[in-house]
Amino acid sequence: MKTLLKNCKIVNHDKITESGILIENETISGLTCDAEADKVIDCAGAYVLPGLIDMHVHMREPGQEYKEDIESASKAASAGGVTSACCMANTSPVIDNAAIMNHITARAREIGLIDIFPYGAVTKGMKGEELTEMGDMTKAGAAGFSDDGKTIMNAEVMRRALEYARQFGAFIASHAIDTNLQGAGSMNEGSVSAVTGLKGIPSESETTVIIRDILLARLTKSRVHICHVSAKESVELIRWGKNEGINVTAEAAPHHFTLTDECCEGYDTNYKMSPPLRTEKDVEAIIEGIKDGTLDCIATDHAPHQADEKFVEFDYAPVGIIGLQTFIPLTLRLIKSGKLSWTDFARAASYNPAKILGKSRLGCIAPGMQADITVIDPECEYVFDGKINMSKSSNSPFMGAVLKGRSVYTLKKGKIVFSL
Repeated sequence: MKTLLKNCKIVNHDKITESGILIENETISGLTCDAEADKVIDCAGAYVLPGLIDMHVHMREPGQEYKEDIESASKAASAGGVTSACCMANTSPVIDNAAIMNHITARAREIGLIDIFPYGAVTKGMKGEELTEMGDMTKAGAAGFSDDGKTIMNAEVMRRALEYARQFGAFIASHAIDTNLQGAGSMNEGSVSAVTGLKGIPSESETTVIIRDILLARLTKSRVHICHVSAKESVELIRWGKNEGINVTAEAAPHHFTLTDECCEGYDTNYKMSPPLRTEKDVEAIIEGIKDGTLDCIATDHAPHQADEKFVEFDYAPVGIIGLQTFIPLTLRLIKSGKLSWTDFARAASYNPAKILGKSRLGCIAPGMQADITVIDPECEYVFDGKINMSKSSNSPFMGAVLKGRSVYTLKKGKIVFSL
């Protein structure tokens, strides 16, 4: 089976080229406009990127399938141009052993829409006490290890986790929130929290854990990946760590470079995040961090919740929003405003995640690479509503909003898994 994508504006991490893409079975066999094929897709007017790789997705299976499951998350991902995703371990039961890891990977193969790379928990039951059998989970396909959703507050446990992970060439993805400083807070600590009367969370709740984990990575000569960076000072600390030669990588979510804490003035729980939305200066620092490579990846932190769970007082609502299908339009806002380039997008959403995860055949459009491809129409305008949303949940402040830019074709291993 041969497929030809013609009239392509191909966006890789380092350049944009115009050519065709010839796919044979699961592989890109050449960049050419002149080839016979069984199927031809005209990409005129679109930008063609390597399939997006989302390093931070909560799929909720097993245990909370009423919010999301692997199938619905896969459908939302493919509709959002995401061809590979890392699912987080805070399920019920927790992904803290090879048996559950095998269930996740088997379900992903059965559904077949995207590649799913599961994180294994760092500690048993995500209790922050006893380390899991990382070796067994690595053999079962663990992408890395994370207690995301909970912080490993014990620095000695974090140190041993980093040392243990290093033996398997793995990394620890850090949920960097000091729960003591966070306390009962539900939004950013500042002028808006003072006006609304909502309890605040200082940025120091994030930075104190980030600097601890960067220093522990230096001590252990291991790899640490900082999840969902939200604060200006956090970007500065990660930049320092990289300049010191410490093996630290980091990600930022679209809501943290799009929204500010002023959104919380209306007490809409769809703006309640962890870490919380912060200020305009934090937003600008995150954008600059993506631009200069301090923040390696854009990752959605897709966090589905049922409507009645969010329909409570702000203090009692669960944190997070769905994000797989708003990944592209929110990032394109930065491109259209000149704050990021298309190559920045490909680098942060495809190339760097592939490098961090050690997936050598992903993250680039070139001969010999796996044919994971996202075709984006930047001018496609639509209302993000229940007809378009493929998730089981709808907790997003962008539901009902007019968005611009979306994937019109998503190809996984050369097969079309989504098209408009």
